[in-house]
Amino acid sequence: MEGLRKKEIVSWCLYDFANSTYSAVISAVVFPVYYTSHIVTDGSGDLWWGRAISLSMLIVALISPVLGGIADYTGLRKRFLFLFTAACVLSVSALSGLDRGMALQGFILIVIANIGMEGGMVFYNSYLNHIAPRGHTGRVSAWGFGVGYAGSIISLLAVLPLARAGMFGLSWITVALLFASFSVPAFAFLPPDSQKEKLIASSLMGLRYTFRILGELFSKANTRRFLIAYFIYADGVSTVIVFSSIFASATLGFGTSELIVLYIMVQVAALAGALLMAGLIDKWGHKQVVVMSLVIWTGVCLASSMADGKAVFWVIAFIAGLALGTVQAASRSLYASMAPKGKESEYFGVYALAGKSSAVIGPLMFGYMSDAFGSQRPAVLAIGILFIAGLALLSGVKPGLTMSSHDYL
Repeated sequence: MEGLRKKEIVSWCLYDFANSTYSAVISAVVFPVYYTSHIVTDGSGDLWWGRAISLSMLIVALISPVLGGIADYTGLRKRFLFLFTAACVLSVSALSGLDRGMALQGFILIVIANIGMEGGMVFYNSYLNHIAPRGHTGRVSAWGFGVGYAGSIISLLAVLPLARAGMFGLSWITVALLFASFSVPAFAFLPPDSQKEKLIASSLMGLRYTFRILGELFSKANTRRFLIAYFIYADGVSTVIVFSSIFASATLGFGTSELIVLYIMVQVAALAGALLMAGLIDKWGHKQVVVMSLVIWTGVCLASSMADGKAVFWVIAFIAGLALGTVQAASRSLYASMAPKGKESEYFGVYALAGKSSAVIGPLMFGYMSDAFGSQRPAVLAIGILFIAGLALLSGVKPGLTMSSHDYL
């Protein structure tokens, strides 16, 4: 990793720092509770939040494979990353204008912001095989998540005094500034775009190419099995992330300051887990690490559904944090081992399709189950079933065999 490659890896990791400020404050901890309890005033906050996340994820799921193909075929990967980043940053800034009762306005802004954040991840993830030396994708992936957890911690520490003072609008502005600032190195040092043909003509060719890649990818039994398994267990991870603070607040009585401190602890645990497993992912095997993580997640959901106090939930959250960084880093590197050279954006577009479309179902399921039962505990328990199902399907996946002839049915 000499010369420019060091800059590429560092700048790539710093982008994870940047987008994690959004993930921590806006999608996971402070804004969900603020929106469901302060902006939505009729008691239907879980439903509004679940619908906003589901709609944004549905849109990302539909456009990701198409944009991934266009980006690779036209060579405009970085420009797409910039456009999605800008959409997220501007929408988060606009959240500062929300007031009580503005549920629809908040709904629209969070949908746009989430599309910007999650859509940009398609192009961010597609850089992994370009910047990581052979045999190092697992540890580089883990480094990215580790730096991202540091971003979560710092952003939460930055907004903690603001939230305690009730200055929520300034909290959203702070997140937007952090996201914008720490994404700059990625646009400066990641491999430059190289437009191969005229945009319109190459975009049309890219669309056709993308659909051909989709057919090629799903014709392979091994890759298909992984994507279905990932679809299911990523649903569980995404739902836990976007509803964990709401559960802790509504069911266990955590206040805003307690939630921030709790999530900082989770991010410290996730950072420790990612760094601890960085080398072990490549040594033990990507799949084995994912399996271990899913077993832990299943136990976390079961324990959370029965938690009867804050002290117990602190322990559960710490264990969840350790497993969070591990399952994300290992899943990404496992899939990267299946992506042929030159087709990374298309393959990660389908990866996003599996992950983000799964996040359409989970939040809706949680919101409606919570509303139907009048309790969030059955909804939390249902998430554990997703991890068990994903674990069962993953058992048949063989890492790195996507291009093997015997992989076709």
